[in-house]
Amino acid sequence: MANTKTFVTLGMFIIDEFSYTDPDGNAIKASTSEIGGGGTYSAIGARIWLPAEQVGMIIDKGYDFPPEIESKLKIYGDEMWFFRPQEKARTTRALNLYTSDHRGFEYLTPRIRITPKDLACTTLDRPKMLHFICSPTRASVILSEVQEIESWNPLTIYEPIPDSCVPEQLDALIRVLSSVDILSPNAEEAQSLLSIPMIKPSEKPPIEEAAQRLLELGTKSTVIIRSGGLGAYVLTRERGGKWIDAFWSENEVSKIVDVTGAGNSFLGGLSAGLHLGNGDVYEAAIYATVSASFVIEQSGLPAITQSDNSSASMQWNHDSPLRRLEVLKNRHRTE
Repeated sequence: MANTKTFVTLGMFIIDEFSYTDPDGNAIKASTSEIGGGGTYSAIGARIWLPAEQVGMIIDKGYDFPPEIESKLKIYGDEMWFFRPQEKARTTRALNLYTSDHRGFEYLTPRIRITPKDLACTTLDRPKMLHFICSPTRASVILSEVQEIESWNPLTIYEPIPDSCVPEQLDALIRVLSSVDILSPNAEEAQSLLSIPMIKPSEKPPIEEAAQRLLELGTKSTVIIRSGGLGAYVLTRERGGKWIDAFWSENEVSKIVDVTGAGNSFLGGLSAGLHLGNGDVYEAAIYATVSASFVIEQSGLPAITQSDNSSASMQWNHDSPLRRLEVLKNRHRTE
Protein backbone atom coordinates (compact mmCIF):
# COMPACT_ATOMS: atom_id res chain seq x y z
CA MET A 1 0.00 0.00 0.00
CA ALA A 2 1.66 3.18 -1.22
CA ASN A 3 0.33 5.43 1.55
CA THR A 4 0.93 3.12 4.49
CA LYS A 5 1.65 5.02 7.69
CA THR A 6 4.86 4.27 9.54
CA PHE A 7 3.37 4.90 12.99
CA VAL A 8 -0.22 4.92 14.28
CA THR A 9 -1.33 5.06 17.88
CA LEU A 10 -4.59 3.79 19.33
CA GLY A 11 -4.12 6.14 22.27
CA MET A 12 -6.70 8.84 22.85
CA PHE A 13 -6.90 12.57 22.40
CA ILE A 14 -7.93 14.31 25.62
CA ILE A 15 -8.46 17.90 26.65
CA ASP A 16 -6.57 17.99 29.93
CA GLU A 17 -7.73 20.31 32.68
CA PHE A 18 -5.22 21.06 35.46
CA SER A 19 -6.07 22.09 39.00
CA TYR A 20 -3.50 22.93 41.69
CA THR A 21 -4.41 23.01 45.38
CA ASP A 22 -2.76 22.87 48.79
CA PRO A 23 -3.57 20.01 51.23
CA ASP A 24 -6.59 21.99 52.47
CA GLY A 25 -8.08 22.23 49.00
CA ASN A 26 -7.25 25.89 48.43
CA ALA A 27 -6.21 26.87 44.91
CA ILE A 28 -2.53 27.77 44.71
CA LYS A 29 -2.34 28.30 40.97
CA ALA A 30 -4.84 29.19 38.27
CA SER A 31 -6.52 26.22 36.58
CA THR A 32 -5.52 25.65 32.97
CA SER A 33 -6.45 23.49 29.98
CA GLU A 34 -4.07 21.87 27.51
CA ILE A 35 -4.17 19.53 24.54
CA GLY A 36 -3.43 16.12 26.01
CA GLY A 37 -3.89 12.39 25.83
CA GLY A 38 -1.32 9.63 25.57
CA GLY A 39 -2.10 9.15 21.90
CA THR A 40 -1.53 12.82 21.12
CA TYR A 41 1.83 12.90 22.87
CA SER A 42 3.01 9.68 21.21
CA ALA A 43 2.04 11.02 17.79
CA ILE A 44 3.96 14.24 18.42
CA GLY A 45 6.97 12.21 19.59
CA ALA A 46 7.00 10.48 16.21
CA ARG A 47 6.22 13.69 14.31
CA ILE A 48 9.41 15.30 15.63
CA TRP A 49 11.27 12.95 13.28
CA LEU A 50 8.82 11.92 10.58
CA PRO A 51 6.74 13.82 8.01
CA ALA A 52 3.11 14.27 9.03
CA GLU A 53 1.93 11.88 6.33
CA GLN A 54 3.83 9.02 8.04
CA VAL A 55 2.20 9.53 11.46
CA GLY A 56 -1.42 9.11 12.47
CA MET A 57 -4.13 8.84 15.10
CA ILE A 58 -7.89 9.08 15.38
CA ILE A 59 -9.27 12.09 17.22
CA ASP A 60 -12.84 11.74 18.39
CA LYS A 61 -14.31 15.14 17.71
CA GLY A 62 -17.25 15.72 20.04
CA TYR A 63 -19.98 18.25 19.40
CA ASP A 64 -18.15 20.63 21.77
CA PHE A 65 -14.72 20.32 20.13
CA PRO A 66 -13.04 23.77 20.40
CA PRO A 67 -12.14 25.22 16.96
CA GLU A 68 -8.97 26.76 18.38
CA ILE A 69 -7.70 23.32 19.41
CA GLU A 70 -8.30 21.94 15.93
CA SER A 71 -6.31 24.86 14.52
CA LYS A 72 -3.43 24.17 16.92
CA LEU A 73 -3.35 20.49 15.99
CA LYS A 74 -3.27 21.23 12.27
CA ILE A 75 -0.06 23.22 12.71
CA TYR A 76 1.67 19.84 13.13
CA GLY A 77 0.24 18.64 9.81
CA ASP A 78 -3.30 17.91 8.62
CA GLU A 79 -2.26 14.45 7.45
CA MET A 80 -1.58 13.28 11.02
CA TRP A 81 -5.10 13.54 12.31
CA PHE A 82 -8.20 11.59 11.36
CA PHE A 83 -11.05 13.52 12.93
CA ARG A 84 -13.93 11.16 13.73
CA PRO A 85 -17.16 13.10 14.33
CA GLN A 86 -19.05 12.26 17.52
CA GLU A 87 -22.20 14.32 17.08
CA LYS A 88 -23.92 12.98 20.20
CA ALA A 89 -20.94 12.91 22.54
CA ARG A 90 -18.67 15.41 24.21
CA THR A 91 -14.95 15.56 23.48
CA THR A 92 -13.01 13.49 26.00
CA ARG A 93 -11.87 15.58 28.96
CA ALA A 94 -9.90 14.69 32.08
CA LEU A 95 -8.95 16.44 35.30
CA ASN A 96 -5.36 16.38 36.54
CA LEU A 97 -5.46 17.43 40.20
CA TYR A 98 -2.14 18.32 41.82
CA THR A 99 -2.10 18.51 45.62
CA SER A 100 1.43 18.97 47.01
CA ASP A 101 3.39 16.00 45.54
CA HIS A 102 0.28 13.94 44.76
CA ARG A 103 -1.28 13.80 41.31
CA GLY A 104 -4.86 12.67 40.88
CA PHE A 105 -6.45 11.87 37.55
CA GLU A 106 -10.05 11.33 36.56
CA TYR A 107 -12.07 11.39 33.37
CA LEU A 108 -14.75 14.06 33.23
CA THR A 109 -16.51 12.53 30.21
CA PRO A 110 -16.99 8.96 28.95
CA ARG A 111 -14.04 7.52 27.03
CA ILE A 112 -14.43 6.40 23.43
CA ARG A 113 -12.12 3.49 22.72
CA ILE A 114 -10.21 3.15 19.46
CA THR A 115 -9.62 -0.32 18.01
CA PRO A 116 -7.52 -1.67 15.13
CA LYS A 117 -10.71 -2.24 13.11
CA ASP A 118 -11.47 1.48 13.39
CA LEU A 119 -8.42 2.11 11.19
CA ALA A 120 -9.93 0.25 8.25
CA CYS A 121 -11.18 2.43 5.36
CA THR A 122 -9.19 5.40 6.68
CA THR A 123 -5.77 6.81 5.84
CA LEU A 124 -4.50 4.99 8.95
CA ASP A 125 -5.19 1.45 7.73
CA ARG A 126 -2.49 -1.20 8.36
CA PRO A 127 0.42 0.93 9.64
CA LYS A 128 3.87 -0.59 9.98
CA MET A 129 3.96 0.09 13.74
CA LEU A 130 1.04 0.11 16.15
CA HIS A 131 1.17 1.72 19.61
CA PHE A 132 -1.46 1.17 22.29
CA ILE A 133 -1.93 2.31 25.90
CA CYS A 134 -4.33 0.19 27.94
CA SER A 135 -4.84 -2.58 30.48
CA PRO A 136 -3.67 -6.13 29.66
CA THR A 137 -7.28 -7.20 29.15
CA ARG A 138 -7.80 -4.45 26.61
CA ALA A 139 -4.45 -5.28 24.99
CA SER A 140 -5.67 -8.84 24.47
CA VAL A 141 -8.69 -7.55 22.55
CA ILE A 142 -6.51 -5.24 20.44
CA LEU A 143 -4.02 -7.96 19.58
CA SER A 144 -6.80 -10.39 18.67
CA GLU A 145 -8.22 -7.82 16.27
CA VAL A 146 -4.79 -7.29 14.70
CA GLN A 147 -4.51 -11.03 14.06
CA GLU A 148 -7.92 -11.05 12.39
CA ILE A 149 -6.93 -8.42 9.82
CA GLU A 150 -5.57 -10.06 6.70
CA SER A 151 -2.08 -9.22 5.42
CA TRP A 152 -1.11 -7.13 8.42
CA ASN A 153 1.67 -7.90 10.87
CA PRO A 154 2.64 -4.60 12.52
CA LEU A 155 5.39 -4.14 15.04
CA THR A 156 3.46 -3.79 18.30
CA ILE A 157 4.44 -1.36 21.05
CA TYR A 158 2.50 -1.79 24.28
CA GLU A 159 2.43 0.80 27.04
CA PRO A 160 0.44 -0.50 30.04
CA ILE A 161 -1.68 2.07 31.85
CA PRO A 162 -0.56 2.89 35.41
CA ASP A 163 -3.73 1.53 37.08
CA SER A 164 -3.07 -1.90 35.57
CA CYS A 165 0.52 -2.11 36.78
CA VAL A 166 -0.30 -4.02 39.95
CA PRO A 167 0.57 -7.63 40.90
CA GLU A 168 -3.06 -8.70 40.41
CA GLN A 169 -2.75 -7.87 36.68
CA LEU A 170 0.47 -9.80 36.07
CA ASP A 171 -1.20 -13.01 34.89
CA ALA A 172 -3.32 -11.06 32.40
CA LEU A 173 -0.18 -9.32 31.15
CA ILE A 174 1.68 -12.60 30.72
CA ARG A 175 -1.11 -13.89 28.47
CA VAL A 176 -0.51 -11.14 25.89
CA LEU A 177 3.28 -10.85 25.99
CA SER A 178 3.97 -13.36 23.21
CA SER A 179 2.22 -10.97 20.79
CA VAL A 180 3.99 -7.83 22.05
CA ASP A 181 7.17 -6.85 20.22
CA ILE A 182 8.11 -4.01 22.59
CA LEU A 183 6.79 -3.71 26.16
CA SER A 184 7.43 -0.40 27.90
CA PRO A 185 6.26 0.43 31.40
CA ASN A 186 8.05 3.03 33.48
CA ALA A 187 10.27 2.00 36.39
CA GLU A 188 7.64 2.41 39.10
CA GLU A 189 5.06 0.50 37.05
CA ALA A 190 7.43 -2.37 36.24
CA GLN A 191 8.51 -2.81 39.84
CA SER A 192 4.92 -2.63 41.07
CA LEU A 193 3.79 -5.30 38.61
CA LEU A 194 6.52 -7.65 39.76
CA SER A 195 6.33 -6.82 43.48
CA ILE A 196 9.92 -5.59 43.45
CA PRO A 197 10.53 -3.17 46.35
CA MET A 198 11.06 0.34 45.03
CA ILE A 199 14.18 2.18 46.15
CA LYS A 200 14.15 5.97 46.41
CA PRO A 201 16.08 7.52 44.88
CA SER A 202 15.76 4.98 42.10
CA GLU A 203 18.67 2.68 41.44
CA LYS A 204 19.52 0.75 38.30
CA PRO A 205 19.79 -2.88 39.52
CA PRO A 206 16.07 -3.29 40.46
CA ILE A 207 15.09 -1.79 37.10
CA GLU A 208 17.39 -4.17 35.24
CA GLU A 209 15.94 -7.06 37.25
CA ALA A 210 12.41 -6.01 36.32
CA ALA A 211 13.28 -5.84 32.62
CA GLN A 212 14.89 -9.27 32.70
CA ARG A 213 11.87 -10.81 34.38
CA LEU A 214 9.43 -9.20 31.94
CA LEU A 215 11.48 -10.55 29.04
CA GLU A 216 11.59 -14.02 30.59
CA LEU A 217 7.82 -13.94 31.15
CA GLY A 218 7.37 -13.93 27.37
CA THR A 219 7.76 -10.51 25.74
CA LYS A 220 8.50 -11.29 22.10
CA SER A 221 11.52 -9.08 21.51
CA THR A 222 12.27 -6.08 23.72
CA VAL A 223 11.53 -4.56 27.12
CA ILE A 224 12.20 -0.86 27.63
CA ILE A 225 11.78 0.56 31.11
CA ARG A 226 11.52 4.34 31.10
CA SER A 227 13.26 5.61 34.22
CA GLY A 228 13.07 9.40 34.37
CA GLY A 229 16.38 11.05 35.20
CA LEU A 230 18.18 7.70 35.03
CA GLY A 231 17.29 7.40 31.35
CA ALA A 232 15.84 4.25 29.82
CA TYR A 233 16.94 0.63 30.13
CA VAL A 234 16.63 -1.26 26.85
CA LEU A 235 16.80 -5.07 27.01
CA THR A 236 16.54 -7.31 23.96
CA ARG A 237 16.62 -11.07 23.54
CA GLU A 238 19.40 -10.95 20.98
CA ARG A 239 21.76 -8.28 22.27
CA GLY A 240 21.24 -7.87 26.01
CA GLY A 241 20.67 -4.70 28.00
CA LYS A 242 21.87 -1.11 27.63
CA TRP A 243 21.15 2.15 29.43
CA ILE A 244 20.33 5.23 27.35
CA ASP A 245 20.91 8.46 29.29
CA ALA A 246 18.21 11.06 29.75
CA PHE A 247 18.95 14.06 27.53
CA TRP A 248 18.76 16.63 30.31
CA SER A 249 21.28 15.89 33.07
CA GLU A 250 20.87 16.44 36.81
CA ASN A 251 22.60 19.81 36.35
CA GLU A 252 19.95 20.95 33.87
CA VAL A 253 16.77 20.40 35.87
CA SER A 254 15.65 23.96 35.10
CA LYS A 255 14.92 22.70 31.58
CA ILE A 256 12.29 20.30 32.95
CA VAL A 257 8.97 22.10 33.31
CA ASP A 258 6.31 19.37 33.05
CA VAL A 259 6.88 15.65 32.48
CA THR A 260 3.28 15.02 31.35
CA GLY A 261 3.39 12.95 28.14
CA ALA A 262 7.13 12.27 28.32
CA GLY A 263 6.73 8.49 28.27
CA ASN A 264 4.16 8.58 25.49
CA SER A 265 6.35 10.83 23.33
CA PHE A 266 9.33 8.58 24.06
CA LEU A 267 7.51 5.67 22.42
CA GLY A 268 6.47 7.73 19.42
CA GLY A 269 10.08 8.81 19.00
CA LEU A 270 11.18 5.20 19.44
CA SER A 271 8.99 4.13 16.54
CA ALA A 272 10.40 6.88 14.34
CA GLY A 273 13.91 5.84 15.37
CA LEU A 274 13.24 2.22 14.48
CA HIS A 275 12.16 3.37 11.03
CA LEU A 276 15.08 5.76 10.49
CA GLY A 277 17.68 3.55 12.18
CA ASN A 278 16.89 0.36 10.27
CA GLY A 279 15.38 -1.37 13.27
CA ASP A 280 18.24 -0.83 15.75
CA VAL A 281 16.32 -0.48 19.02
CA TYR A 282 19.27 1.00 20.93
CA GLU A 283 19.68 3.76 18.37
CA ALA A 284 15.90 4.16 18.29
CA ALA A 285 15.92 4.77 22.06
CA ILE A 286 18.20 7.76 21.46
CA TYR A 287 15.64 9.23 19.06
CA ALA A 288 13.00 8.46 21.71
CA THR A 289 14.94 10.26 24.42
CA VAL A 290 15.30 13.36 22.26
CA SER A 291 11.54 13.38 21.59
CA ALA A 292 10.86 13.27 25.32
CA SER A 293 13.36 16.10 25.91
CA PHE A 294 11.24 18.47 23.81
CA VAL A 295 7.99 17.49 25.50
CA ILE A 296 9.13 18.18 29.07
CA GLU A 297 10.34 21.73 28.39
CA GLN A 298 6.88 23.28 28.78
CA SER A 299 3.33 22.55 29.80
CA GLY A 300 1.55 21.10 26.80
CA LEU A 301 2.96 20.18 23.41
CA PRO A 302 6.28 21.46 22.04
CA ALA A 303 6.11 24.03 19.26
CA ILE A 304 7.36 23.85 15.70
CA THR A 305 9.45 27.00 15.49
CA GLN A 306 11.08 26.60 12.08
CA SER A 307 9.93 24.55 9.13
CA ASP A 308 10.72 24.34 5.44
CA ASN A 309 8.58 21.22 4.85
CA SER A 310 11.54 18.96 5.58
CA SER A 311 11.41 16.96 8.82
CA ALA A 312 15.20 16.73 8.85
CA SER A 313 15.68 20.49 9.14
CA MET A 314 12.70 21.41 11.31
CA GLN A 315 13.21 23.08 14.65
CA TRP A 316 11.15 22.44 17.76
CA ASN A 317 11.27 24.85 20.70
CA HIS A 318 13.90 26.78 18.72
CA ASP A 319 16.27 23.82 18.64
CA SER A 320 17.14 21.05 16.20
CA PRO A 321 16.25 17.43 17.00
CA LEU A 322 19.19 16.37 14.86
CA ARG A 323 21.54 18.49 16.97
CA ARG A 324 20.25 16.89 20.16
CA LEU A 325 20.48 13.45 18.57
CA GLU A 326 24.16 13.97 17.80
CA VAL A 327 24.82 15.32 21.31
CA LEU A 328 23.29 12.23 22.87
CA LYS A 329 25.02 9.84 20.47
CA ASN A 330 28.37 11.46 21.25
CA ARG A 331 27.70 11.14 24.98
CA HIS A 332 27.31 7.38 24.55
CA ARG A 333 30.34 7.08 22.27
CA THR A 334 32.57 8.52 24.99
CA GLU A 335 31.25 6.34 27.82
